[in-house]
Amino acid sequence: MWPFKSGAAPAVEEKALPAGTGSFDPELYALLTGGTVAGISQGQALSVPAVQACIRAISEAVATSPITIKRRVGDQEVDVPGFPALRLLTGEANGWTSGFELLRDLASQALTSDTGGLAFINRVRGKPVEVIHYTPGSITVEYDAKGTQEPSYRIGGKKVKAADVVHLRGAFSRCPLSMARQSISTAYYIERHVEKLFANSAKPGGVLSVEGRLTAEAATRIGQSWKTAHSGEKSGGVAILDNNGKFTPITFTSADAQTLELLREANLQIARAFRVPPSMIYELSRMTWSNWESAGRDWITYSLMPWLRAMESALNRALLSDAERGEYRFAFDVDDTTQADLTARATAINSLIQATVLSPDEGRDWLGMAPRADGRGGEFINPAITVKPANDNRPREAAA
Repeated sequence: MWPFKSGAAPAVEEKALPAGTGSFDPELYALLTGGTVAGISQGQALSVPAVQACIRAISEAVATSPITIKRRVGDQEVDVPGFPALRLLTGEANGWTSGFELLRDLASQALTSDTGGLAFINRVRGKPVEVIHYTPGSITVEYDAKGTQEPSYRIGGKKVKAADVVHLRGAFSRCPLSMARQSISTAYYIERHVEKLFANSAKPGGVLSVEGRLTAEAATRIGQSWKTAHSGEKSGGVAILDNNGKFTPITFTSADAQTLELLREANLQIARAFRVPPSMIYELSRMTWSNWESAGRDWITYSLMPWLRAMESALNRALLSDAERGEYRFAFDVDDTTQADLTARATAINSLIQATVLSPDEGRDWLGMAPRADGRGGEFINPAITVKPANDNRPREAAA
Protein backbone atom coordinates (compact mmCIF):
# COMPACT_ATOMS: atom_id res chain seq x y z
CA MET A 1 0.00 0.00 0.00
CA TRP A 2 1.23 3.43 -0.91
CA PRO A 3 3.54 5.05 0.23
CA PHE A 4 5.29 1.76 1.00
CA LYS A 5 6.86 0.64 -2.26
CA SER A 6 7.17 -2.96 -1.18
CA GLY A 7 3.38 -3.23 -1.35
CA ALA A 8 3.17 -4.73 2.12
CA ALA A 9 1.45 -2.90 4.93
CA PRO A 10 3.76 -1.91 7.79
CA ALA A 11 3.79 -3.94 10.95
CA VAL A 12 1.33 -2.57 13.46
CA GLU A 13 2.80 -1.88 16.85
CA GLU A 14 0.39 -2.96 19.58
CA LYS A 15 0.29 -1.24 22.95
CA ALA A 16 -1.69 -1.78 26.10
CA LEU A 17 -2.61 0.44 28.98
CA PRO A 18 -0.39 0.04 32.03
CA ALA A 19 -1.67 -2.53 34.48
CA GLY A 20 -2.98 -1.31 37.81
CA THR A 21 -4.64 1.95 38.70
CA GLY A 22 -1.50 3.23 40.32
CA SER A 23 0.34 3.32 36.99
CA PHE A 24 -2.53 4.76 34.92
CA ASP A 25 -1.23 7.34 32.45
CA PRO A 26 -3.96 9.79 31.31
CA GLU A 27 -1.90 10.98 28.31
CA LEU A 28 -1.34 7.42 27.11
CA TYR A 29 -5.02 6.66 27.61
CA ALA A 30 -5.97 9.71 25.54
CA LEU A 31 -3.52 8.64 22.82
CA LEU A 32 -4.90 5.11 22.55
CA THR A 33 -8.59 5.85 22.93
CA GLY A 34 -8.98 9.02 20.88
CA GLY A 35 -8.79 11.53 23.69
CA THR A 36 -11.07 12.91 26.36
CA VAL A 37 -12.74 16.26 26.81
CA ALA A 38 -12.88 17.33 30.46
CA GLY A 39 -13.65 13.87 31.71
CA ILE A 40 -15.83 12.76 28.78
CA SER A 41 -14.72 10.94 25.67
CA GLN A 42 -14.55 12.54 22.26
CA GLY A 43 -17.53 10.42 21.19
CA GLN A 44 -19.56 11.74 24.12
CA ALA A 45 -18.52 15.30 23.28
CA LEU A 46 -19.70 14.80 19.69
CA SER A 47 -23.07 13.58 20.99
CA VAL A 48 -23.83 17.14 22.20
CA PRO A 49 -26.08 18.64 19.48
CA ALA A 50 -24.47 22.09 19.72
CA VAL A 51 -21.04 20.58 19.06
CA GLN A 52 -22.35 18.64 16.08
CA ALA A 53 -24.01 21.75 14.68
CA CYS A 54 -20.85 23.85 14.98
CA ILE A 55 -18.62 21.24 13.36
CA ARG A 56 -21.05 20.55 10.54
CA ALA A 57 -21.70 24.24 9.93
CA ILE A 58 -18.01 24.97 9.38
CA SER A 59 -16.84 21.76 7.70
CA GLU A 60 -19.77 21.49 5.29
CA ALA A 61 -19.57 25.19 4.43
CA VAL A 62 -15.87 24.73 3.59
CA ALA A 63 -16.63 21.68 1.45
CA THR A 64 -19.53 23.30 -0.41
CA SER A 65 -17.72 26.57 -1.19
CA PRO A 66 -16.67 26.52 -4.88
CA ILE A 67 -12.91 26.20 -5.24
CA THR A 68 -10.84 27.11 -8.27
CA ILE A 69 -7.27 27.71 -9.36
CA LYS A 70 -6.21 31.29 -10.03
CA ARG A 71 -3.30 32.10 -12.32
CA ARG A 72 -1.63 35.48 -12.23
CA VAL A 73 -1.29 36.99 -15.69
CA GLY A 74 0.23 40.43 -15.44
CA ASP A 75 -1.85 42.44 -13.00
CA GLN A 76 -4.87 40.16 -13.25
CA GLU A 77 -5.83 36.67 -12.11
CA VAL A 78 -7.71 34.26 -14.37
CA ASP A 79 -9.33 30.92 -13.60
CA VAL A 80 -7.63 27.73 -14.77
CA PRO A 81 -10.46 25.17 -14.71
CA GLY A 82 -8.36 22.40 -16.32
CA PHE A 83 -5.58 22.44 -13.72
CA PRO A 84 -4.79 18.77 -12.86
CA ALA A 85 -4.67 19.15 -9.06
CA LEU A 86 -8.01 20.99 -9.08
CA ARG A 87 -9.81 17.90 -10.37
CA LEU A 88 -8.87 16.07 -7.16
CA LEU A 89 -10.86 18.62 -5.16
CA THR A 90 -13.82 19.19 -7.48
CA GLY A 91 -14.16 15.61 -8.73
CA GLU A 92 -12.74 12.45 -7.15
CA ALA A 93 -9.92 12.73 -4.64
CA ASN A 94 -9.36 8.98 -4.99
CA GLY A 95 -11.29 5.89 -5.98
CA TRP A 96 -13.48 5.93 -2.87
CA THR A 97 -13.55 9.58 -1.77
CA SER A 98 -15.02 12.61 -3.52
CA GLY A 99 -13.45 16.03 -3.34
CA PHE A 100 -16.38 17.23 -1.23
CA GLU A 101 -15.86 14.44 1.29
CA LEU A 102 -12.12 15.09 1.42
CA LEU A 103 -12.49 18.80 2.23
CA ARG A 104 -15.31 18.14 4.70
CA ASP A 105 -13.38 15.45 6.56
CA LEU A 106 -10.17 17.50 6.66
CA ALA A 107 -12.05 20.42 8.21
CA SER A 108 -13.92 18.14 10.62
CA GLN A 109 -10.68 16.56 11.78
CA ALA A 110 -9.07 19.97 12.30
CA LEU A 111 -12.07 21.02 14.40
CA THR A 112 -11.95 17.94 16.62
CA SER A 113 -8.26 17.01 16.85
CA ASP A 114 -5.35 19.08 18.13
CA THR A 115 -3.16 17.36 15.53
CA GLY A 116 -5.25 18.91 12.76
CA GLY A 117 -6.66 17.55 9.52
CA LEU A 118 -4.21 15.34 7.63
CA ALA A 119 -4.26 13.75 4.18
CA PHE A 120 -1.56 12.05 2.09
CA ILE A 121 -0.88 12.92 -1.57
CA ASN A 122 -0.02 10.05 -3.87
CA ARG A 123 2.20 11.28 -6.69
CA VAL A 124 3.20 9.66 -9.96
CA ARG A 125 6.18 11.21 -11.72
CA GLY A 126 5.89 14.13 -9.38
CA LYS A 127 2.26 14.86 -10.23
CA PRO A 128 -0.53 14.37 -7.64
CA VAL A 129 -2.93 11.65 -8.76
CA GLU A 130 -4.94 11.07 -5.57
CA VAL A 131 -5.37 12.48 -2.07
CA ILE A 132 -6.05 10.01 0.73
CA HIS A 133 -7.58 10.97 4.06
CA TYR A 134 -6.38 8.30 6.47
CA THR A 135 -8.18 7.27 9.65
CA PRO A 136 -7.37 9.84 12.37
CA GLY A 137 -4.23 8.77 14.18
CA SER A 138 -2.72 6.94 11.18
CA ILE A 139 -0.61 9.96 10.22
CA THR A 140 1.49 11.24 13.13
CA VAL A 141 3.17 14.64 13.39
CA GLU A 142 6.37 15.62 15.15
CA TYR A 143 7.77 19.14 15.39
CA ASP A 144 11.38 20.26 15.35
CA ALA A 145 12.77 20.34 18.89
CA LYS A 146 14.76 23.51 18.13
CA GLY A 147 11.60 25.59 18.19
CA THR A 148 11.21 26.21 14.46
CA GLN A 149 7.90 24.28 14.45
CA GLU A 150 8.94 22.48 11.25
CA PRO A 151 6.78 19.36 11.08
CA SER A 152 7.71 15.84 10.05
CA TYR A 153 5.16 13.14 9.27
CA ARG A 154 4.93 9.37 9.58
CA ILE A 155 2.39 6.87 8.31
CA GLY A 156 2.44 3.60 10.21
CA GLY A 157 5.83 4.56 11.62
CA LYS A 158 7.36 5.18 8.18
CA LYS A 159 8.50 8.73 7.48
CA VAL A 160 6.97 10.51 4.48
CA LYS A 161 7.82 13.81 2.83
CA ALA A 162 6.21 16.87 4.34
CA ALA A 163 5.44 18.09 0.82
CA ASP A 164 3.19 15.03 0.35
CA VAL A 165 0.93 15.80 3.32
CA VAL A 166 -1.98 18.24 3.43
CA HIS A 167 -2.05 19.58 6.97
CA LEU A 168 -4.89 21.84 8.12
CA ARG A 169 -4.39 23.31 11.59
CA GLY A 170 -6.48 25.55 13.81
CA ALA A 171 -5.44 28.57 15.85
CA PHE A 172 -2.92 27.96 18.64
CA SER A 173 -2.41 24.46 17.10
CA ARG A 174 -5.43 23.45 19.17
CA CYS A 175 -8.87 22.40 18.04
CA PRO A 176 -12.05 24.12 19.30
CA LEU A 177 -13.26 20.80 20.70
CA SER A 178 -10.46 20.66 23.25
CA MET A 179 -10.39 24.41 23.95
CA ALA A 180 -14.12 24.38 24.81
CA ARG A 181 -13.88 21.22 26.93
CA GLN A 182 -15.47 22.67 30.07
CA SER A 183 -18.51 24.06 28.24
CA ILE A 184 -18.94 20.86 26.24
CA SER A 185 -18.70 18.77 29.39
CA THR A 186 -21.24 21.01 31.11
CA ALA A 187 -23.72 20.68 28.24
CA TYR A 188 -23.19 16.92 28.13
CA TYR A 189 -23.92 16.42 31.83
CA ILE A 190 -26.91 18.77 31.78
CA GLU A 191 -28.41 16.68 28.99
CA ARG A 192 -27.67 13.53 30.97
CA HIS A 193 -29.43 15.08 33.97
CA VAL A 194 -32.49 15.92 31.88
CA GLU A 195 -32.49 12.41 30.43
CA LYS A 196 -32.46 10.84 33.90
CA LEU A 197 -35.10 13.31 35.09
CA PHE A 198 -37.63 12.19 32.50
CA ALA A 199 -36.59 8.57 31.94
CA ASN A 200 -39.09 5.95 33.20
CA SER A 201 -41.14 8.61 35.00
CA ALA A 202 -44.55 7.76 36.47
CA LYS A 203 -47.41 10.15 35.72
CA PRO A 204 -48.95 11.70 37.68
CA GLY A 205 -45.78 12.33 39.62
CA GLY A 206 -45.76 12.96 43.33
CA VAL A 207 -46.01 11.28 46.74
CA LEU A 208 -48.56 8.49 47.33
CA SER A 209 -49.63 8.09 50.96
CA VAL A 210 -52.18 5.92 52.78
CA GLU A 211 -53.43 5.88 56.34
CA GLY A 212 -51.87 3.48 58.81
CA ARG A 213 -48.54 1.79 58.96
CA LEU A 214 -47.36 -0.14 55.92
CA THR A 215 -45.03 -3.08 55.90
CA ALA A 216 -42.11 -3.03 53.51
CA GLU A 217 -43.81 -5.69 51.40
CA ALA A 218 -47.06 -3.69 51.19
CA ALA A 219 -45.24 -0.47 50.31
CA THR A 220 -43.35 -2.23 47.54
CA ARG A 221 -46.53 -3.80 46.20
CA ILE A 222 -48.43 -0.49 46.17
CA GLY A 223 -45.53 1.32 44.50
CA GLN A 224 -45.23 -1.35 41.83
CA SER A 225 -48.96 -1.28 41.18
CA TRP A 226 -48.84 2.51 40.79
CA LYS A 227 -45.99 2.33 38.27
CA THR A 228 -47.79 -0.37 36.32
CA ALA A 229 -50.98 1.71 36.14
CA HIS A 230 -49.48 5.15 35.45
CA SER A 231 -45.98 4.88 33.92
CA GLY A 232 -44.81 4.68 30.33
CA GLU A 233 -47.58 4.85 27.71
CA LYS A 234 -50.24 4.86 30.46
CA SER A 235 -48.99 8.11 31.98
CA GLY A 236 -51.40 11.01 32.23
CA GLY A 237 -54.43 8.89 33.16
CA VAL A 238 -56.87 9.35 36.02
CA ALA A 239 -55.75 7.93 39.38
CA ILE A 240 -58.34 6.25 41.62
CA LEU A 241 -57.48 5.83 45.32
CA ASP A 242 -59.29 4.13 48.18
CA ASN A 243 -58.73 3.65 51.91
CA ASN A 244 -58.26 7.40 52.30
CA GLY A 245 -55.23 7.34 50.03
CA LYS A 246 -53.72 10.69 49.09
CA PHE A 247 -51.57 11.74 46.16
CA THR A 248 -49.49 14.90 46.50
CA PRO A 249 -48.09 16.19 43.18
CA ILE A 250 -44.46 17.24 43.11
CA THR A 251 -43.61 20.27 41.03
CA PHE A 252 -40.25 21.20 39.57
CA THR A 253 -37.98 23.17 41.84
CA SER A 254 -36.54 26.51 40.70
CA ALA A 255 -33.25 24.72 39.96
CA ASP A 256 -35.03 22.20 37.73
CA ALA A 257 -36.90 25.01 35.98
CA GLN A 258 -33.59 26.71 35.16
CA THR A 259 -32.09 23.60 33.60
CA LEU A 260 -32.96 24.76 30.09
CA GLU A 261 -31.45 28.16 30.81
CA LEU A 262 -28.24 26.51 31.94
CA LEU A 263 -28.20 24.31 28.83
CA ARG A 264 -28.81 27.33 26.60
CA GLU A 265 -25.89 29.18 28.16
CA ALA A 266 -23.63 26.12 27.76
CA ASN A 267 -24.61 25.90 24.08
CA LEU A 268 -23.84 29.60 23.63
CA GLN A 269 -20.42 29.06 25.17
CA ILE A 270 -19.79 26.21 22.71
CA ALA A 271 -20.85 28.45 19.81
CA ARG A 272 -18.47 31.15 21.04
CA ALA A 273 -15.60 28.69 21.18
CA PHE A 274 -16.22 27.64 17.57
CA ARG A 275 -16.88 31.29 16.63
CA VAL A 276 -20.26 30.32 15.21
CA PRO A 277 -23.28 32.65 15.54
CA PRO A 278 -26.05 31.18 17.73
CA SER A 279 -28.36 31.12 14.72
CA MET A 280 -26.04 28.59 13.03
CA ILE A 281 -26.74 26.08 15.82
CA TYR A 282 -30.46 26.96 15.69
CA GLU A 283 -30.42 28.92 18.94
CA LEU A 284 -32.96 31.49 17.77
CA SER A 285 -34.21 32.94 21.04
CA ARG A 286 -32.52 36.29 20.39
CA MET A 287 -32.71 36.36 16.60
CA THR A 288 -34.80 39.02 14.87
CA TRP A 289 -35.26 40.18 11.29
CA SER A 290 -32.98 43.13 12.03
CA ASN A 291 -29.98 41.16 13.33
CA TRP A 292 -30.21 38.06 11.14
CA GLU A 293 -28.30 39.60 8.23
CA SER A 294 -25.53 40.95 10.47
CA ALA A 295 -25.20 37.51 12.05
CA GLY A 296 -24.74 36.06 8.57
CA ARG A 297 -21.98 38.56 7.80
CA ASP A 298 -20.27 37.77 11.08
CA TRP A 299 -20.48 34.08 10.25
CA ILE A 300 -18.74 34.57 6.91
CA THR A 301 -16.12 37.06 8.12
CA TYR A 302 -15.12 35.63 11.48
CA SER A 303 -16.05 31.94 11.29
CA LEU A 304 -15.90 30.68 7.72
CA MET A 305 -13.24 32.87 6.07
CA PRO A 306 -10.39 32.00 8.49
CA TRP A 307 -10.97 28.29 7.83
CA LEU A 308 -11.19 28.85 4.07
CA ARG A 309 -7.91 30.78 4.12
CA ALA A 310 -6.27 28.08 6.24
CA MET A 311 -7.50 25.40 3.81
CA GLU A 312 -6.21 27.40 0.82
CA SER A 313 -2.78 27.70 2.45
CA ALA A 314 -2.65 23.98 3.22
CA LEU A 315 -3.60 23.08 -0.36
CA ASN A 316 -1.18 25.60 -1.89
CA ARG A 317 1.68 24.20 0.15
CA ALA A 318 0.97 20.54 -0.62
CA LEU A 319 -0.61 20.41 -4.08
CA LEU A 320 1.47 23.06 -5.86
CA SER A 321 5.13 22.74 -6.71
CA ASP A 322 7.64 25.43 -5.86
CA ALA A 323 7.54 26.67 -9.45
CA GLU A 324 3.73 26.71 -9.57
CA ARG A 325 3.24 28.36 -6.18
CA GLY A 326 4.28 31.82 -7.34
CA GLU A 327 2.02 31.73 -10.38
CA TYR A 328 -0.98 29.68 -9.24
CA ARG A 329 -3.05 29.53 -6.08
CA PHE A 330 -6.16 27.78 -4.83
CA ALA A 331 -9.05 30.12 -4.03
CA PHE A 332 -12.52 29.61 -2.58
CA ASP A 333 -15.43 31.64 -3.93
CA VAL A 334 -17.88 32.82 -1.27
CA ASP A 335 -20.25 34.68 -3.60
CA ASP A 336 -22.91 32.01 -3.16
CA THR A 337 -22.53 32.32 0.61
CA THR A 338 -22.77 36.10 0.71
CA GLN A 339 -25.80 36.38 -1.53
CA ALA A 340 -28.99 37.21 0.33
CA ASP A 341 -32.17 36.94 -1.72
CA LEU A 342 -32.56 37.16 -5.48
CA THR A 343 -34.09 40.64 -5.35
CA ALA A 344 -31.20 42.14 -3.38
CA ARG A 345 -28.66 40.33 -5.56
CA ALA A 346 -30.31 41.55 -8.77
CA THR A 347 -30.39 45.11 -7.43
CA ALA A 348 -26.69 45.02 -6.59
CA ILE A 349 -25.74 43.60 -10.00
CA ASN A 350 -27.86 46.18 -11.82
CA SER A 351 -26.22 49.00 -9.83
CA LEU A 352 -22.74 47.72 -10.69
CA ILE A 353 -23.63 47.47 -14.39
CA GLN A 354 -25.00 51.02 -14.41
CA ALA A 355 -21.80 52.21 -12.71
CA THR A 356 -19.85 50.39 -15.47
CA VAL A 357 -18.05 48.36 -12.81
CA LEU A 358 -19.46 45.16 -14.35
CA SER A 359 -20.41 44.32 -17.90
CA PRO A 360 -23.78 42.62 -18.50
CA ASP A 361 -22.04 39.32 -19.23
CA GLU A 362 -20.11 39.53 -15.93
CA GLY A 363 -23.39 40.17 -14.14
CA ARG A 364 -24.98 37.20 -15.89
CA ASP A 365 -22.02 35.08 -14.86
CA TRP A 366 -22.70 35.94 -11.21
CA LEU A 367 -26.19 34.51 -11.70
CA GLY A 368 -24.82 31.39 -13.39
CA MET A 369 -26.12 32.39 -16.83
CA ALA A 370 -24.43 32.20 -20.20
CA PRO A 371 -23.23 35.37 -22.02
CA ARG A 372 -25.67 37.27 -24.16
CA ALA A 373 -26.28 35.72 -27.57
CA ASP A 374 -25.87 39.02 -29.43
CA GLY A 375 -22.21 39.26 -28.41
CA ARG A 376 -22.62 42.73 -26.89
CA GLY A 377 -22.71 41.66 -23.26
CA GLY A 378 -19.06 42.53 -22.76
CA GLU A 379 -19.58 46.26 -23.29
CA PHE A 380 -19.29 48.56 -20.28
CA ILE A 381 -22.24 50.88 -20.79
CA ASN A 382 -24.96 52.33 -18.62
CA PRO A 383 -28.21 51.12 -20.18
CA ALA A 384 -30.14 53.76 -18.24
CA ILE A 385 -28.46 56.71 -20.00
CA THR A 386 -26.85 55.29 -23.15
CA VAL A 387 -29.17 56.07 -26.05
CA LYS A 388 -28.91 54.02 -29.20
CA PRO A 389 -30.36 55.33 -32.48
CA ALA A 390 -33.50 53.53 -33.51
CA ASN A 391 -31.94 52.03 -36.64
CA ASP A 392 -28.44 53.54 -36.75
CA ASN A 393 -29.52 55.48 -39.89
CA ARG A 394 -29.86 52.21 -41.70
CA PRO A 395 -32.85 51.00 -43.69
CA ARG A 396 -35.46 49.21 -41.62
CA GLU A 397 -34.66 45.89 -43.34
CA ALA A 398 -30.93 46.19 -42.50
CA ALA A 399 -31.62 47.18 -38.89
CA ALA A 400 -33.85 44.12 -38.50
